[in-house]
Amino acid sequence: MPIAPALSIRDVRFRYGEHEAVRGVSFDVAPGEVFALLGPNGSGKTTLFRLISTLVPLQEGEIDVLGTSLRQHPAAVRGYLGVVFQSPSIDKKLTVLENLLHHGRLYGLAGGTLKQKATTMIERLGLSDKLTASVETLSGGQRRRVELAQSMLHDPKVLVLDEPATGLDPGARSDIWRYFATLADEGVTILLTTHLLEEAERADRLGIMHQGELVALDTPLALQASLGGDTITLRTTDAQTLADQIASRFDFTPAVVDGTVRLEHPNGHQLIPQLVEAFGDQIDAVTLGKPTLEDVFIARTGHQFFSDTHES
Repeated sequence: MPIAPALSIRDVRFRYGEHEAVRGVSFDVAPGEVFALLGPNGSGKTTLFRLISTLVPLQEGEIDVLGTSLRQHPAAVRGYLGVVFQSPSIDKKLTVLENLLHHGRLYGLAGGTLKQKATTMIERLGLSDKLTASVETLSGGQRRRVELAQSMLHDPKVLVLDEPATGLDPGARSDIWRYFATLADEGVTILLTTHLLEEAERADRLGIMHQGELVALDTPLALQASLGGDTITLRTTDAQTLADQIASRFDFTPAVVDGTVRLEHPNGHQLIPQLVEAFGDQIDAVTLGKPTLEDVFIARTGHQFFSDTHES
């Protein structure tokens, strides 16, 4: 029998006034899967995080967590979820242990059981020597691990995180991803949002969001392979004219993206000399590379991947 998804999202839509931040998004996340929602600021991924974590009520569509309707039973769904926000949710003036004890009480934990769970989680995340340290004395990576520890105190089956690696150094990011792998091996389902391409590459599967829509959904390798061959980028003073001339001479149509001409070709290294010979006086620079997730984003949206708009 097919395994039921841990998280099921069906035709979810959400508006802020006249602005539609999420536009008919649908996907499933399997039990024990690490799933990333990738998109630049303003793509709608944080709004979707807020809906899944019950911070804002559903307007249209359905979300089920472990087979339970979020719309009909939001309190039950909250019990299944561990949530880590982008903005810090720990008290810097309290110690590591005090933060976990206060958080655990919100989930009905108390006494020796709570203290045992707190110390166990702190140990699992490599913070045993920081048990009585004030949070304000910790590094950014250590603080993030404290937030992870408190989010897992009540043994949630689904962990949702909004931009968990933002602002962390590479070492701290690697520590967090090792912990994600451990949780996934234990059957915990993880959904995270990110605008970092290198983060999304680590996920088992990812959905790419753009202007509120899900424009791609697959494993990172499958999405990159979907473009095929090589990616060629041509810098020029008149991208549209060069693209039109290339299209009329060769059997493909390049894309114009933010002032550059971009195209995919099975043998890019063989095509480049032909392009330079034909249009060398118009080409300022040529870049050749294998398809990346950014290339997938460009191919699906016609825009470069950037993060300079307001998040929604």
